[in-house]
Amino acid sequence: WLSDRFFGKYHTILWLSLLYCVGHACLAIFEGNRTGFYTGLFLIALGSGGIKPLVSSFVGDQFTQSNKHLAKIVYDAFYWTINFGSFFASLLMPILLRNYGAAVAFGVPGVLMFIATVIFWMGRSKYVNMPPSAHDPNAFMRVVMTALRGGSTGRKGAGSVIAACGVLIGDAMLLGWWLSPVWWPTDFGFVTSFCLALAAILLLGGVGTALQLEHARGTHPDDAVDGVRAILRILIIFAIVSPFWSLFDQKASTWVLQGKTMILPHDQWWWPSWLVKEAGQMQALNPLLVMALIPFNNLVLYPLLTKLGFKVTALRRMGFGIAFSGLAWVFAGMIQLWIDGGDPVSLAWQILPYALLTFGEVLVSATGLEFAYSQSPPRMKGVIMSFWMLSVTFGNVWVLLTNAAVRNETAMTQIANTGLSENAFLMFFFAGFAFVAALIFAAYAKRYPLQDHYRAA
Repeated sequence: WLSDRFFGKYHTILWLSLLYCVGHACLAIFEGNRTGFYTGLFLIALGSGGIKPLVSSFVGDQFTQSNKHLAKIVYDAFYWTINFGSFFASLLMPILLRNYGAAVAFGVPGVLMFIATVIFWMGRSKYVNMPPSAHDPNAFMRVVMTALRGGSTGRKGAGSVIAACGVLIGDAMLLGWWLSPVWWPTDFGFVTSFCLALAAILLLGGVGTALQLEHARGTHPDDAVDGVRAILRILIIFAIVSPFWSLFDQKASTWVLQGKTMILPHDQWWWPSWLVKEAGQMQALNPLLVMALIPFNNLVLYPLLTKLGFKVTALRRMGFGIAFSGLAWVFAGMIQLWIDGGDPVSLAWQILPYALLTFGEVLVSATGLEFAYSQSPPRMKGVIMSFWMLSVTFGNVWVLLTNAAVRNETAMTQIANTGLSENAFLMFFFAGFAFVAALIFAAYAKRYPLQDHYRAA
């Protein structure tokens, strides 16, 4: 919002990149100081929160209606380079940490980020820089507030009541965290409580606005009202995608913990024992597979499917990506059943779920960047990209809520009655969660009206 309204994408990216570098410096310098360490984490969160949505939309700004067909290629290349860095980070950072300590492990990416920022600054005269939008009486929130107030007639309907309930529920959740009443879970800290409150406001506020939106016509022009409805449709897409992130991000937690109970196959000739010495380094497999799958999909798979008569649209790719993530967790659950049986299981078996999950990631995440940009009105490119990133946050909230829900005697008894361990049960649960999300996504995608918001030449 700050970039779209005041500073523009380039300047916001530049200054927040420098904050990001300062954050890494804090982590490296204050290795033994809790306050300095948390300051570094805060600055990195602030920096990445500003950089990630803006870099994606800044990429899209370089294209026009005349060459927008190249945008997908560049977004895929953009995602490829991200994973190129992630591959070496996942592989080498554990080694740096083990051999040289946390200061070096945090300091090296900080130095690399500073070099990247300097390179970005050097290209300042080469970019297309879209200026921030001027004061707009027909901006998104102005249209929303007009609609919820009943427009020129002042007639508030059910939509206004629903939106107000969303605000009240959100306030109650934050009060629950602050006052710690009996009805609010004690293990829900501020971040979780804030995310749940935000979800309530967005969900009920969105539903209320959709029901009330026609009241804004007359006060605001039709294209502004239609633009708000288009944004609400985009947010529904993002909400349905959020279960994918609940599965994807657990590869860095649940799957690593599973890997630590498995056996590294050092006796196999093909296993890189000289490099992969712990389960956490399996994370490097994800970006490596991304780098292989992006060119494979674009050069082989998509052309082949097109020849066979299957139209490979962005929404279809994303829907199948969610389903593939569910399939990955089915195999992860099967591995967990094998582990629970007491037999030693090779870590190499995790390659299969990693491959399936990564294929789903390429279909969802790489596609979603270009989709989010193309569907966003010109005045809200950065904001919509931010909502795309927010879907990742809500995906992680789903995980927290699920784990909290099973932390009681009744739930544990029911899980035990299934004959599955808690880990195996949750893996199959998240697989089913993804399959349901994929079906909902497919149903909604069929009636989603695609937009085209690339700028004119």
